Amino acid sequence: MASEKILNQKKEEVSALASKIKEAKLVLLTDYRGINVEDVTNLRAELRNAKAEYKVIKNNITRRALAESGIEGLEDQLVGPTAVIMCDEDYLEPTKAIYKFSKENDFYKIKGGVIEGKVMTAEEIITLAKLPSRETLLSMLAGALLGNISKLAVALDQVKVQKEETANA
Repeated sequence: MASEKILNQKKEEVSALASKIKEAKLVLLTDYRGINVEDVTNLRAELRNAKAEYKVIKNNITRRALAESGIEGLEDQLVGPTAVIMCDEDYLEPTKAIYKFSKENDFYKIKGGVIEGKVMTAEEIITLAKLPSRETLLSMLAGALLGNISKLAVALDQVKVQKEETANA
């Protein structure tokens, strides 16, 4: 039987993780089998640039922290080696980084996660990761709006020219 000191340490660890999960906009669970230290180091650096945190946490502690946070539906994903990625800012950039890494490394898999409090499957997360960035979407919207404004300006100019021609005739 575990000592009371160890049990208290684990309870504190679960509570700390649960509070991080509650604050996080993104919590991803991934299977990190078959990747080497160099690859993980590069991934951690990329995630740090995206203001995300990559940790390997025991499944039992993660399971209890998720339950304490009121998140259900990920219990089946907590089997085998699991890395937890958390971010409390923009969740799209870390999601894209993990997706890109999983494409480059056959064994690295996204198991599932939580985005802004909603439990999501691996497929839903991958679909989200395939979307263009926010800046790209905004520039596409601006381009579409600008194109329509240009067409309107040309049409109004043609109306003006026609009115002038009929007035002169």
